[in-house]
Amino acid sequence: MRRIFNLLPFFLFLLPAAAPGAEGNLNQVVNALEAPFKADAARQAILDMQADFSQVSRLTSLDRQQHGGGKVAIQFSAAVNAQAPLTRFRWDYDRPTEQAIVSDGRTMWVYLPENRQVIESEIDSAGQNRADDPMTFLTGLGNLSRDFQITWASPHQDAEGNYALELRPRRPSPLIDRMLVVVDRQAVHAKGQKAVFPIVSTSVFDPGGNSTWIEFGNTRVNRGIAADRFRFVPPAGVEVLHPSEGGMGF
Repeated sequence: MRRIFNLLPFFLFLLPAAAPGAEGNLNQVVNALEAPFKADAARQAILDMQADFSQVSRLTSLDRQQHGGGKVAIQFSAAVNAQAPLTRFRWDYDRPTEQAIVSDGRTMWVYLPENRQVIESEIDSAGQNRADDPMTFLTGLGNLSRDFQITWASPHQDAEGNYALELRPRRPSPLIDRMLVVVDRQAVHAKGQKAVFPIVSTSVFDPGGNSTWIEFGNTRVNRGIAADRFRFVPPAGVEVLHPSEGGMGF
């Protein structure tokens, strides 16, 4: 059975200081990252995004890199009545092999066409609230400073002037040692009411030294995405597997 391509996106500290020479201070950059996803976000709220993505995973134990990419669609919804927010997503890989990772916010499907198998897992609300779960990065973008300590990365800006942040879980995590998030400078210095998806790229490092880097391109926001795009119906003849341990299936 082909191994599922390692996906740690998206998916999951506020120190009031400014880096020397930075056009924006740390508070401004963190606010630009969080504000579009807060429950009380105003006109610049981001309800959905679609993009191309490139991914590189470095696997320490195998001393190798895996390269992949494809298209992603994500739909964000705010928390209601103290319940965890539902974040729906679809990652369609066209390289190195075809596969799809789809979630309607409650169920996740990992489809491996080459193996004619789909792994179906339930995503419970408690799991979405865990700061040590990579899924939290998708469901909790509006509360990153609650779950992580955020400081400037080094260097704190890239060649295009985007801002680089380092995030470390406030609680020890077996899945995330630290994250690097590059924030679009246009989101930090945006004028007017046009929403800008703030994340240019993310890098997730686990305690074992493995890492996953994802960069977004051709990003579009608030175009509207049909709900059925986040549902998966297994094709005829595909085997459906249900993890026995209640995990995420990979």
